[in-house]
Amino acid sequence: MNRKSLLVYGSIILAMLFWSFSFVWVKVVYLVYNPITTVFLRLLISSALIFAFGKGFKKISPIEKGDRLSLLALAFLEPFLYFMGESFGLKFVSSTVGAVVISTIPLFASIAAYYFHKEKLNNMNVIGIIVSILGVGLIIFDKSLSLIVSPIGLSCLFVAVGSAVAYSLVLKNLASKYNAVTLITYQNTLGLIYFLPVFLIFDWQHFIHATPTKEVMIALLLLAVFASTLAFIFFTYGLTHLGITKSNIFINAIPVFTAIFAYFVIGEVLNFQKIAGMMVVIGGLFLSQLKFRRKAV
Repeated sequence: MNRKSLLVYGSIILAMLFWSFSFVWVKVVYLVYNPITTVFLRLLISSALIFAFGKGFKKISPIEKGDRLSLLALAFLEPFLYFMGESFGLKFVSSTVGAVVISTIPLFASIAAYYFHKEKLNNMNVIGIIVSILGVGLIIFDKSLSLIVSPIGLSCLFVAVGSAVAYSLVLKNLASKYNAVTLITYQNTLGLIYFLPVFLIFDWQHFIHATPTKEVMIALLLLAVFASTLAFIFFTYGLTHLGITKSNIFINAIPVFTAIFAYFVIGEVLNFQKIAGMMVVIGGLFLSQLKFRRKAV
């Protein structure tokens, strides 16, 4: 593997690690702040940091007129819609369950890539999709087929999944024309603008009366720097070189990382059913991508 390949795959893996940790950091921030406030503050910090970096190193390019609508759509899908779904979803389900649901993104990304980018979907892909759906079912249903996780939380998380898939499709087109810093700078700034009225209407009063602890502020800063800035830059760089399917396959690792982090950092319990369901989901995800993994070797 040459130096460029190591850089591409290293970037993707780092993005997954940062996003995995974000499921735990969010839980810490929620001890004081509501979901909308959490997203707004992490975007505010992230936008300021990446704008300063981009301007300082002259990495921000102007957006062509024909791409402005696509950029508006990109920012609406992620961070706005994705974070709305994920943040409210994590308010009702555990970090591990949230990560498992989010890990189904590669399945739907493969289907979307098939329809919009003509990437082939073979029999193994279909088998993997079915297996992963069964795994999700094992996590969210009990023996009597009653939901054991919040249906509201689950619905919110699948909104995040849908927006992430659409985001990848839009990002694929823009990433071929603009560097990662440019896209993430505009994306986070526009996302901040989208969130501003929602924050002022629903969370402002709670925000001004909240008293954050040192632990919460550290978690918020980590979210802003690593999950909202560096992870997106690394993922955009990787997607530019690997494409939608190959880059999204690494999301398979998020539930594993998150479960480990949540266990050690916030003491989240892992029962046998949750672990089994998680492994089935991950197994299905790898089956769904098996053909592409062989090609990559």
